[in-house]
Amino acid sequence: MCLSRIYIFLVGFTNCFFFKVSCSKSEFSLEGDYILGGLFPLHEADHVTPLFSPETTECFRHRFSKSGYQMLQVMRFAVEEINNSTTLLPNVSLGYEIFDHCSNTKNFPSVLSFISNNGSIKPKEKLNNYRPKVIALTGPYGSTPTITIAQLITMDLIPLVNYGATSSVLSNKLQYPSFVRTIPSNKNLIEMIIHIIRWFGWNWVAFLGSQDDYSSDGLNLFNEYISNTGICLAYQERLSLNANYSLTLQKIDMLNINVIVVFAVSQYANKIIKAAIANNIQDKVWIASQAWAMNQQIPREPGIGKIGTIIGITERLLSLPGFNEFVYKDRRTTDVNHNEESDIQSTSKTCNQVCDYCTLLTPEEIINENPTFSFAIYAAIYTIAHALHKVLQCDMSECRKNTEVKPYMLLGEIKKLDFPLSGRQVKYDDNYDPTISYAVVLWHTDVNPPQFEIVGTYDTYPEVTFTINNSLLPWHNNGSVPFSNCSAECKEGFSRQPEGFHSCCFMCKECPCNSYVNYSRDPYTCFPCAENEWSDEGSTTCKTRSVVYLQFTEIASIAVLVSAICIIILLIAIFCIFAYNYNTPVVRSAGGSMCFLMLTCLILSSISAFFFFGEPTSALCLMRKAIFTFFFTVCISCLTVRSFQIVCVFKMAAQFPRVHSLWVKHNGQWLFIASVSVIHLISCVVWMTFSPDKPIADSWTFKDQIMLICEMGNALTITIVVFISWFLGFLCLLFSYMGRDLPKSYNEAKSITFSLILYYLTWIVYFTAYLSFKSKYITLLNAIAQISSINGILFSYFIPKSYVIIFQPQKNTPAYFQTSIQNYTQTISRT
Repeated sequence: MCLSRIYIFLVGFTNCFFFKVSCSKSEFSLEGDYILGGLFPLHEADHVTPLFSPETTECFRHRFSKSGYQMLQVMRFAVEEINNSTTLLPNVSLGYEIFDHCSNTKNFPSVLSFISNNGSIKPKEKLNNYRPKVIALTGPYGSTPTITIAQLITMDLIPLVNYGATSSVLSNKLQYPSFVRTIPSNKNLIEMIIHIIRWFGWNWVAFLGSQDDYSSDGLNLFNEYISNTGICLAYQERLSLNANYSLTLQKIDMLNINVIVVFAVSQYANKIIKAAIANNIQDKVWIASQAWAMNQQIPREPGIGKIGTIIGITERLLSLPGFNEFVYKDRRTTDVNHNEESDIQSTSKTCNQVCDYCTLLTPEEIINENPTFSFAIYAAIYTIAHALHKVLQCDMSECRKNTEVKPYMLLGEIKKLDFPLSGRQVKYDDNYDPTISYAVVLWHTDVNPPQFEIVGTYDTYPEVTFTINNSLLPWHNNGSVPFSNCSAECKEGFSRQPEGFHSCCFMCKECPCNSYVNYSRDPYTCFPCAENEWSDEGSTTCKTRSVVYLQFTEIASIAVLVSAICIIILLIAIFCIFAYNYNTPVVRSAGGSMCFLMLTCLILSSISAFFFFGEPTSALCLMRKAIFTFFFTVCISCLTVRSFQIVCVFKMAAQFPRVHSLWVKHNGQWLFIASVSVIHLISCVVWMTFSPDKPIADSWTFKDQIMLICEMGNALTITIVVFISWFLGFLCLLFSYMGRDLPKSYNEAKSITFSLILYYLTWIVYFTAYLSFKSKYITLLNAIAQISSINGILFSYFIPKSYVIIFQPQKNTPAYFQTSIQNYTQTISRT
């Protein structure tokens, strides 16, 4: 296949150049010191038929293109302007050889002509010795024609300064080392299209293209670049010229797609727009790629105003001063020579330098044709001229014409160029791609002739800027931006729940408490708030939680602390009173030395109240309960022994004398207290070692607070510790009840019962509140429970005795106590 094509091309080349077919060269060639090549689409080959014999495409047999002819005139104008310049290439003239390039694969004779040397090609010739016919060339128009011929040209490092090939593949310098372009690549065009789509908040779009390298490259880039942008490509298709355009547009309409990107050359875009009009497709937004954004015929189609709003992307349009005058002058010359050249043209139709319709065009038709590529062609010719200026080492007055110029020398200079041209800066990056200067144009099809209004710009030099003037867009949808989204945007605080294949299609779900949605980060996820943050349902941010704990400075805390201090002072005072009156009957009847142990335990228990305030730590959590639990239990054991002793002396001594004697002989009371204390101490050590109370940050009770509290340890160890204390209290109550009828001086049943009932009630209230409510004031209630327990023993047991010692000394005598015993004995004997 490849060999047959080469054969076809070589035969065509031989026909054109070795058989010396004469060609009309009035507009297609110009003599000069250095020759430039030009390839322009003066005709468009719409239908390509398979070949069964070797032949070259004769462009004049296909449809004439006004815009292609205008492109040719821009090149001729640029060359003439440079030749008339006294500073760019003084004493040097540029010539050109131009061919009509109407086919993707069958226009090789013109290319072979460019790379030939005196009509022959030597593939193995060294670059230093080989000098082709042209030093550089511009064209052809379109990515597929350019890719087809580029490797033939670039293998000899001939600069191919292109004005109309945008495929990003051509930026690969390993494959196309001498390809230079003055028009932005598809990469830049796709970025611009995505900028427009995102500017208006669309995400549900269709992409239509043609079956060529231009559209294929654009579609691949679009699919690549829309990832992570929130844009969904709802429909895509590459169409042939014979495709069913109506069916394609009906599919798009059924999918409720209101934004359609048409990334194709003019022939395909024309068919798409005609099909849209014929199928009554209305109120869409059409984004036109650069290839047809300034087309002059499509806006004149009847009924085009109904299909919606058409936005085109083109290079920033710049006028070329002097071009209009050049065209008018050239037309006058062409009209004079037209009759003389017509006979020659009729006999020379193989070189693709024939244009029967060109002379029929008026200057106005040429000037008013699509100007999209005018500056790109103009810049291409000036790029070659400036590079030649560098190679020839020109100054303001002359160039060194004796310098031998090879094409690859120009290529090295092009990369370094940076010069102003008609208000734009011409410079190239490492891939020989230019700076970007796009314009967004709005089609006004309701006027004659149609107008193109610039409504936005996109530049990369000297800095990246993109803007669109929304006020200039009179949308078809009552002036508001059309809706083209698969799903409506979620309300604030709602995350997206994917629905179907496309990420743009979703349902909205409100984020729960303590979570939030961040649309810039990920609109599909409700992110949990941090440990120290909170949020309500449907939030987009989290708020910082306030950290709360029982502080020393609170009024309730101060009240409890003052109470604890007063109790300690009072206990110390009673301790001193009892010590001073140790040998009195009241102190003896209260327990004697045992009273001092009880008072000491109560004092130490009171100290635990100071550990309930301030930020909880492991030490504070341990001290606030361990101290009270142990010492208060020791105090309860003393009360239990004291109650038992009273009953034992008055009731059990007579009935169980042996037991009583053993109890007295072996100091049973102290043995009991010691045993209970050791057992309780062991249980406390186990509790504090394996599962102590520890500080935690409670972030689940209140949404806006973090409570710093002490968490209870293992339930079993705590139950054992509490059970010992409560069991002793129960025994104490039992013995008190048994001694309720003892002598008044010895009868402490009421006081002990009151203190223990207060003890039980206080802790029942505390545990009920602890299980029912969560608050930092539960900690305060714990401290109050401890103080209440201490107060119960203090005020029911010790205060009455202290009152007798201080204010009723007559009752603190042996005689008084003896009388009480005698009265009790007489009462017992009567019963």
